[in-house]
Amino acid sequence: MKTDNSSFERVEEFKYLGTILTDGNYIQEENKSRLKPGNASSHSMRNLLSCSLLSKNLKIKIYRTIILPFVLYVCETWSLTLGEERRLRVFENRVLRRMFGSKRDEVTEEWRKLHNENLNDLYCSPNIV
Repeated sequence: MKTDNSSFERVEEFKYLGTILTDGNYIQEENKSRLKPGNASSHSMRNLLSCSLLSKNLKIKIYRTIILPFVLYVCETWSLTLGEERRLRVFENRVLRRMFGSKRDEVTEEWRKLHNENLNDLYCSPNIV
C-alpha cells in the first residue's frame, strides 16, 4: 500500500500530558504557561503570604508546597536559556518580597523593598533555577 506523505500536516506546537511541546524544543511557551498558574496561586494567597501573624518558616513552607509545584511541573524536560532563568528568578523574587515585606533603611529611616541579596539571605534555600 502506498502512502501519500503530502497529506500529513506539520505540527509546530501541541500539549502532551500538560506540557507544551514545540518542534524546535522552545521553552518560552512552556514557561509562560507554567508561570500563569504560579502567578494565580501566589495572587490568591497574597493576603496569607503578607500576613504578619504567620512566621517566616510557615510562609516558606506554603510557598514550597503550594506555589512552586505549579511553576516547576515537568521542569526536568526544560532546556533553560538565560532569559528564561531570569523570568523564573523574577517570579520567585516577587513572591519572596510579598512574603518578607519591606525593610526600614537604617540611614534614611524610609521603607524600601528588599534587595535580591536580602531575599536570598532570608530564604536560605537554593533559588528556583
